[in-house]
Amino acid sequence: MQIRVLGRVDYLPTVEAMRRFTELRGPDSPDELWLCEHPPVFTQGVAGRAQHVLDAGDIPVVATDRGGQVTYHGPGQVVAYPLVDLRRHGIYVKEHVFRLEQAAVRVLAAWGVTAHRVSGAPGLYVRLDDPSGHARLDPRPPAEQPTAARLQAGGVDPFRGLGKIAALGVKVTRHCAYHGLALNVAMDLSPFGRIDPCGYRGLRTIDLSTIGVRAAWSDVADRLGRELAALFQPR
Repeated sequence: MQIRVLGRVDYLPTVEAMRRFTELRGPDSPDELWLCEHPPVFTQGVAGRAQHVLDAGDIPVVATDRGGQVTYHGPGQVVAYPLVDLRRHGIYVKEHVFRLEQAAVRVLAAWGVTAHRVSGAPGLYVRLDDPSGHARLDPRPPAEQPTAARLQAGGVDPFRGLGKIAALGVKVTRHCAYHGLALNVAMDLSPFGRIDPCGYRGLRTIDLSTIGVRAAWSDVADRLGRELAALFQPR
C-alpha cells in the first residue's frame, strides 16, 4: 500500500480524485492510502436526510457517494482514505469496514484510549467517564444486541455515557473501495452541534483533546497509516 500524506486539502476535489483513481485503476494497480484533513465541511452520505442538518450556517454541505448519513470534517481531524481492491484481498465490505475500525482501535490504544463499537452504528465510541475502561458496553453476543436505531426508536439512548471519536463511510464499485475513516484528534467540535451526527440526534462527538489526550495530528496520522497498511498487507 502506497501512503500519501496530502495535508489540508478541500473535500470535493479529493473525492473526485479518489473516484478517478478508482475508475482508472486496473487489476495490477497498487492500493493507496491518502491521509489528510479538510477545511470545515458537512458531508451527506447516500442515506443522508436533509432534516439531519440542523443549522449549516456558513459551513458548506456537500452531497457525496459514500455510505451513511451526515458528518463533519474539519482541521484537527485525521481523515484516512484507503483505496483498496477488495477482491485482491479476498474480502467483502463488512470485513473492509471492520479493518478500518480495527486500525483506529489500535491507534487509540497506543494513546491509552479504549474504543468501543455500538451495534448498528458504525464508527468508534469512548466511555466519557472512563476513556481507558475495557468493560463491555453490552455483555450479550453481537447477534443478540439490539441496534442503535431500534433502541433510539424505543426511547432508549444507545449512546448514553459515550462520545463518538471516529466515523466512517465507504463506497465500493467494481470491488474497489474508496472514502474511509475520520479520527478526531484536536478539533473545534462545535459544528457537530449543528447536525445529527450520522443521523442520531443528541449523539455527542468528542476528540482526543476532549478526554485529556494530547497528540499531534502528524503523529496520529502516521500511526493510523502504519496500522492500516499492516491490516491491508497482500496475502
